[in-house]
Amino acid sequence: MTKLFGTDGVRGRANVHPMTAEMALRIGAAVGRYFRREGMSSAHRVVIGKDTRLSGYMFENALTAGLTSTGMNVLLLGPVPTPAVGLLTRSMRADLGVMISASHNPAQDNGIKFFGPDGFKLSDAVEAEIEALVAAGVEPTEASDIGRAKRIDDSRFRYIERVKSSFPRQMRLDGLKVVIDCANGAAHHVAPMTLWELGATVIPVGVSPNGHNINDNCGSTHPETAAETVVAHGADVGICLDGDADRVILLDEKGQVGDGDQFMALMAARWKAEERLKGDALVATVMSNLGLEHFLKDRGVTLERTNVGDRYVVERMRQGGFNLGGEQSGHIVMTDYATTGDGLMAGMQFLAEMLRAQKPASELMHQFEAVPQLLENVRFETGQVPLEDTHVQAAIAQAESDLSGGGRLLIRKSGTEPLVRVMAEHEDAELMARAVQSVVSAVEDAVKT
Repeated sequence: MTKLFGTDGVRGRANVHPMTAEMALRIGAAVGRYFRREGMSSAHRVVIGKDTRLSGYMFENALTAGLTSTGMNVLLLGPVPTPAVGLLTRSMRADLGVMISASHNPAQDNGIKFFGPDGFKLSDAVEAEIEALVAAGVEPTEASDIGRAKRIDDSRFRYIERVKSSFPRQMRLDGLKVVIDCANGAAHHVAPMTLWELGATVIPVGVSPNGHNINDNCGSTHPETAAETVVAHGADVGICLDGDADRVILLDEKGQVGDGDQFMALMAARWKAEERLKGDALVATVMSNLGLEHFLKDRGVTLERTNVGDRYVVERMRQGGFNLGGEQSGHIVMTDYATTGDGLMAGMQFLAEMLRAQKPASELMHQFEAVPQLLENVRFETGQVPLEDTHVQAAIAQAESDLSGGGRLLIRKSGTEPLVRVMAEHEDAELMARAVQSVVSAVEDAVKT
């Protein structure tokens, strides 16, 4: 069996291996067997959340069947953000949390993410053990021990209260006009409601999910509509979430985009000044801009880099005792408040900083000058291994040599899509573009042969 788990759980096109109902049932049985605590026949509990994809109904039922077959009692949360699953797994004393979502991917894709009883995503080692159980198959429990399934009606409201509790108690959002783009996804109800309850004038975008339109020209990967709305309504700020609301891209009052690096720079500097930045370090991935690293160094903050994926960011944060991390793409992790990236919570922290500093979003979103960066993606077919091609390896070696001294080159396979990502940074933008194009051309040639 091919490897199931990627950078963030199991992911793929719905009704195509591995994202089939049959495989979801087998995965559900495997994780149910793995997390079931023997000797506690009535206490096994798992929470399942999902985003708004049509295929979510299918996977929710298949996972429930697999889990209950091993004696797990299933609590169905319905459409909620991914961070809500991490939160409720821990607060409801569940053995396991499951989120059905492909995050920022299009509607035809879906995925399954898992959280342990501590509310954190599973480690590579645990995922490997679960994969082995899926491959071997598991024996169902006795008929008398089959689990039950129950819908939890107040999960959204529990999450709203948790997000509000992370916002400074003495502050309100009265007078702020906020565009919130929910990507027709999991936060389409909770995000506008949270902002409204705190006093903001809310202009919602992407809040009419129909099962097919999640991330469709909206949300953090397509902020253009929200940017136009910010300008048209004279809003103070725009907050763009992705389909499962674990990442955020911010827009200033002019509709200009601020990425995760700029936000992390803002928060790291603020927390450092307040002596609340644990370890005087920020954890980010290899994708974060060199400009962020220079900015932090000037302020006595260390940048700890990890592999791409918020799960790896969180693992490093937990290992080092750090409390702030994230990704350039907008995953922001604040372990003082949450166990995983939370786009809405991050957006709320930015609003709090606007109020505290009494500065417009445009000023706060531009913390450092980014080193020119270029990212190109090349799609390949299942079974192809273009990075093993000798001509590709030669092109990469040459590009690395060309960029040495003033920048860097990063080549990697996406953990969520069949893509080779080619990223470079260099002060000389033309040199950088030539280096990237040489590698992209080599990969494209390898894919065609």
